[in-house]
Amino acid sequence: MLRSPDLPDVSDAVRTSSLRFRGEASALTPREVPEETAVAIVHDASTTAVMMATPSDLTDFGLGFSLTEGIIADPSDVRDMEVIAAEDGIEVRMWLKPRSSAAAAARRRRQAGPTGCGLCGVDSLAQALRAPPMVASGLTLSPQDIHAALEALPQLQSLGDLTRAVHAAGWWSPAGGYLAVREDVGRHNALDKLAGALAMAPTQAPPGAVVLTSRVSVEMVQKAAVIGAQAIIAVSAPTALAIRTAKAAGMTLIGVARRDGFEVFTGQERLAAGAHLVSDKAASSC
Repeated sequence: MLRSPDLPDVSDAVRTSSLRFRGEASALTPREVPEETAVAIVHDASTTAVMMATPSDLTDFGLGFSLTEGIIADPSDVRDMEVIAAEDGIEVRMWLKPRSSAAAAARRRRQAGPTGCGLCGVDSLAQALRAPPMVASGLTLSPQDIHAALEALPQLQSLGDLTRAVHAAGWWSPAGGYLAVREDVGRHNALDKLAGALAMAPTQAPPGAVVLTSRVSVEMVQKAAVIGAQAIIAVSAPTALAIRTAKAAGMTLIGVARRDGFEVFTGQERLAAGAHLVSDKAASSC
């Protein structure tokens, strides 16, 4: 697959100003805000989905979206790729090998229409609630590991540090820390970008966890399972369906992860001895 670079003249942040209030004082203050652009994911010259996204790491986005949505099974299914500026946004164009091309065409024929919630082009409850793949075992996490992952992430959020207005998704392992981190105004987009970055990495990612700056909904668990994450560590809480889906995938789901603690909703067996913070009864209530 030929991997085209992102557009060099498109910025992921824009300089503006705001009237900032602190106590009784106010001042006109310069600040950066994240850019948001319509990005079309195009397979074989037909649009699969249009998402509002941060215009950076778009080759990662296109590839990761294609993987986590089941359009391709492997990066080698993409024959060619390019990122093109269009009149109203940006197109990430991919040309697929025959098997994946037929699957993409079948998906378009039954497509009900893309949405911005992460359920892009699904037309049935069965598709929306698709069973996740089972993830591998072998990862062990201690409370110190979880806190280390949380503490290291802000240092790698360059756009988040600049704007305070984007989500991040990172792949963290106890052995080597962060392998990759991606940012976007959309939490699903950030995770798709991470999936694409991992798929194109020269070596396979070590067993690890996806670390999220967002809440955990069912599609975030589904996407994390596709890329083989044995755990999710998120700063916000999961939904009940996300908990059930994580349990079905054999995944450890950790939420409300802050400096003062965290909550383990599923997969307590991956926590080091003595670190089981949620009772079996509480963990199985969903």
